[in-house]
Amino acid sequence: MFDPEELSALGKLYDSAVTALPPSMQTPENCTAIAKLILERTAAGDAQLACLTNLLITISPQG
Repeated sequence: MFDPEELSALGKLYDSAVTALPPSMQTPENCTAIAKLILERTAAGDAQLACLTNLLITISPQG
């Protein structure tokens, strides 16, 4: 379904999302929910994934 480059980009997006959470919220349940959200938005199309990416960049502590 995804090529290696896409998987790498999605992995980076996932890592950024998890890192943006406070440590107390980095639970397995929240990590699973983030992964599902990213995959759902990816399946829904590039525009929704771009919106999610922009949100994560905004809230990321490295941003």
